[in-house]
Amino acid sequence: MSPRMLRYREALGLLPPVREQGAHRRFGADELAAVAQGIELEKRFDISPAELAFALRVLSDPAVAVAVRDLGVRIGRIQAPRRALDFEKEKALRLLRTSAPGHTSKWS
Repeated sequence: MSPRMLRYREALGLLPPVREQGAHRRFGADELAAVAQGIELEKRFDISPAELAFALRVLSDPAVAVAVRDLGVRIGRIQAPRRALDFEKEKALRLLRTSAPGHTSKWS
């Protein structure tokens, strides 16, 4: 990987801290494994480094996670969470349907 690509990944927050301010980068086995894992994720899911960096931000920043979830619900990519009241309402409607006249229940 070129130094330019490493700087790009570093700017995106995709590199572990590997240097002191102003010093050269020094990659050990763990740091190289982290870089390789990021590249493998990009290839496996066909995403860019910027997309991976944003995914990490969503996972690490609760405010961003909430905003992205809200958008997902609004556009229909994420199912809205069911509220307990909705569950109880559906349960009551099911019970009313099963106790309707002419309906035979196993408890009748």
